[in-house]
Amino acid sequence: MKARFNEIHDTRELDALIEKSNKQSVILFKHSTTCPISAGVYQEISNADADINLIVVQHARDVSTAVAEKTGIRHESPQAIVLKNGKVVYHASHYDVTADDVENNLNS
Repeated sequence: MKARFNEIHDTRELDALIEKSNKQSVILFKHSTTCPISAGVYQEISNADADINLIVVQHARDVSTAVAEKTGIRHESPQAIVLKNGKVVYHASHYDVTADDVENNLNS
């Protein structure tokens, strides 16, 4: 596992990450602890050499909802979203999320 996970617990942390995206790309990963698809995608994204901001939907429903509201991207889980300059530059859900895509969009 290369990924470095940082679990997000509240909307203040989310707002700080959106602001941080003005300086560097930020990835948000929504994960459900009760979904087998999400478990598999979590393993896949664990291979990304990246700092991944983890939103466990069962622990932070308000954060998950805020991501959808602030980005305009309908909620799904699992779901990966890359932000640059406060804007979505990549998003994918379910088996479309890959470590390679995440890395490529963080570094482009």
